[in-house]
Amino acid sequence: MTASPRRRLRAVEESSRNVGGERESQSTTDMVALVELAKSGDREAFDRLVRITHSDAYALAVRLTGSTEDARDVVQEAYLRAYKGVGRFRGEALFSTWLYRIVANCATTHLSRRQRHRHDHLGAYDDVIDTRPDHDPVLQGDLADLRENLDAAIRDLPARLRSVVVLRDMYDLPHEAIAAELGISVTAAKVRLHRARRRLREQVLPMPGEEPDRDE
Repeated sequence: MTASPRRRLRAVEESSRNVGGERESQSTTDMVALVELAKSGDREAFDRLVRITHSDAYALAVRLTGSTEDARDVVQEAYLRAYKGVGRFRGEALFSTWLYRIVANCATTHLSRRQRHRHDHLGAYDDVIDTRPDHDPVLQGDLADLRENLDAAIRDLPARLRSVVVLRDMYDLPHEAIAAELGISVTAAKVRLHRARRRLREQVLPMPGEEPDRDE
């Protein structure tokens, strides 16, 4: 009996996690070839795409939902949507960018369902800044403190602001793509990004006498 797409994708995701989240190394040309095969119905090609992109997709879902458990649900739903919709993928963007948009959309839907339970149990975040000081223990300690403060500030952002700043500043999605996936206008996406960046700066690097913005 042929496994259902959901069960098949779950098995592929599990195999990706079981090898330590390592990503297969693929050139852009190889990715394009795999996408074309997947569009023609080649399940093995789509499984390869899952293994290549799973680590980044999962990291994005964790950052957007603040929960490893929610992230697993979001990623599974995102890959299921991608599997069903890959035939309509037009190649105007990279497959990974297209997938990030689906992950963002699934995360938004998931968070909206969770709105009635306002206490977000925010899990551990991956490092969001590069910390490679030149063997200076004082600088190393300062950077560790900065990273911890920045992680905490991102976790403290409302979901509507956190989603925009993560998609733009960590995954480099354009404003238009962010707006489309979050169901808001481009102007609203830019305003939210400005507010998110301002709040992060106020919390992590406050100016003397500056009061944190809590209006949003």
